[in-house]
Amino acid sequence: MKTLAHILAAFMLTLLVAGCQNSSIDDLSPNGAGTQLPEKLVRSMKAKGMSLTSPVMFRIFKEENVLEVWKRKDNGRYEMVTNYQICKWSGKLGPKFIEGDRQAPEGFYAVRPAQMNPKSSYYLSFNTGFPNALDRALGRTGANLMVHGACSSSGCYSMTDAQVAQIYAFARDAFKGGQESIQLQAYPFRMTAANMARYKDDPNYAFWKNLKEGYDHFEITKVPPKVDVCEKKYVFNHTSDPNAPIAATATCPPSDQPESLKMAYQSYQTSYETAFSTMVGKGKITPPSRSIQGIAEAKIIADWSARRARGERVTQEPPSLSPQDKDAATKPQVMVRLASAVAADKAREERDASKRTRMGKSMASASAAAAPITLAPPAASSSPAAQQQSAPAPQTTAAIASEAPAAAVEQPAPVKKAWWKIIGN
Repeated sequence: MKTLAHILAAFMLTLLVAGCQNSSIDDLSPNGAGTQLPEKLVRSMKAKGMSLTSPVMFRIFKEENVLEVWKRKDNGRYEMVTNYQICKWSGKLGPKFIEGDRQAPEGFYAVRPAQMNPKSSYYLSFNTGFPNALDRALGRTGANLMVHGACSSSGCYSMTDAQVAQIYAFARDAFKGGQESIQLQAYPFRMTAANMARYKDDPNYAFWKNLKEGYDHFEITKVPPKVDVCEKKYVFNHTSDPNAPIAATATCPPSDQPESLKMAYQSYQTSYETAFSTMVGKGKITPPSRSIQGIAEAKIIADWSARRARGERVTQEPPSLSPQDKDAATKPQVMVRLASAVAADKAREERDASKRTRMGKSMASASAAAAPITLAPPAASSSPAAQQQSAPAPQTTAAIASEAPAAAVEQPAPVKKAWWKIIGN
């Protein structure tokens, strides 16, 4: 028997070793962090002059609901490799202002290796880097704003698990190739003349025009622009004296750019202005989507979020100041409470009912002790007042999750009649 056991042990060890021959440390990574890109996609990259570990860049467009992956080719310019439909993103068009406003950020962000999270509760994730230097200069607040899986978002950009596994792989492989940070560009929409004309009256328009400068630089050069912040705005491909550091809230130092870039940018802007004027003059353009109406709306939504988190009764959807929702205030609002808050109310009601029951029993015991003799069984039912006192308070608030039926409350024992009151009846 020992010999047979030794043979089986050796056989199992052989299988184990054979099964690990093609394994690597990435295969042991949690949540699919070691997922490899599909072979078809890898062949496509090679055909375009890209290596698996060449630098990468991400672009996000809220209105178009898309995340683009761009990689650097052998000639130094970037080309789009693939794109993914965003499963869910939070809030409306427009930047994130404050913690709790449920807005997914917009702007130019740097993703570094330390921001990658292979053990995310949302399958896989990486931190966008919000708040960046501009966000801090403008007093914008918030934390843990991610691109992640699980298709669930509250201030983030959420993908399906299969999508985020590939996006994560693009970033992981680029870091392995030596890329120190990945530029993430997040826009409200594609910054075309038609779209800018649609939103020319939006309160976020000035901020979006600043974003468009970086968008244009990339469209012209197909190289991620160098991004700095001064005078509380983005500046792109800004070259200046290295001894004159750029500060987010300070005056921008003198700058210069290569003559070829300046000429290309000027030509691009001339064509854009002509197209923009044409689109504004047409007057028949697609209506704009909802956008956050500045810090005032952000504060209202943040208050709504805080009250909802405390389990208070709030509207099913956050309040809105968007022009498209101007008539919403006159419509009936569905009020909801979190299931946890309803459960807490139920537990409190049950405790109160139990307390009333114990008090009823104590009163009944005291009355029974005071009676000289009891000869008859208790009456079949208690008084209506006692029934009303012992019944649990009705549930009046709607819950997101269904509730279990309330447990029956024990009725206090009725007082037995004295013998001299029974005789003669």
